[in-house]
Amino acid sequence: MAKVKVIISDRQKAVEIPTGLRLLVRKVCTAALKEQGFLQDAEVNVTFVDDAQIHQYNLEFRNIDRSTDVLSFPMGEDGQWDINPETNMAMLGDIVISLEHAVAQAKEFDHSFEREVGYLTVHSMMHLLGYDHVNGGLQADEMRYHEEQVMEMLALRR
Repeated sequence: MAKVKVIISDRQKAVEIPTGLRLLVRKVCTAALKEQGFLQDAEVNVTFVDDAQIHQYNLEFRNIDRSTDVLSFPMGEDGQWDINPETNMAMLGDIVISLEHAVAQAKEFDHSFEREVGYLTVHSMMHLLGYDHVNGGLQADEMRYHEEQVMEMLALRR
């Protein structure tokens, strides 16, 4: 298995991060790459924010004037990624998760906060790896299938 470096930043104060959440995010990133058969050493940046911050990012980068649960900023295209000269790892991109949104969605969907953050992480990882569900269809179905495979691998079932 290739090495995976997950750099996690907490830029919010709205939600106290439970013990083990950072480890879970790292496990999800690693499992997503394993499930996809990704063989390169890779690095991913994950940032926890609040709803106001993700609203600002959504407006700035997507021109959508509302908060959301997660944003993905892939750094690769067509299976090609830039290599970080310091680490010699493929730079997959950035994941931004609103922990406030994750708390609300965990309540809405009646599952744990950890499961919700796990799902948001795997969903975003699939975007970093080139999947897109926006137009629906077969690619959306394929993305969802791979997300569920990773969630099952980590026993983060519904």
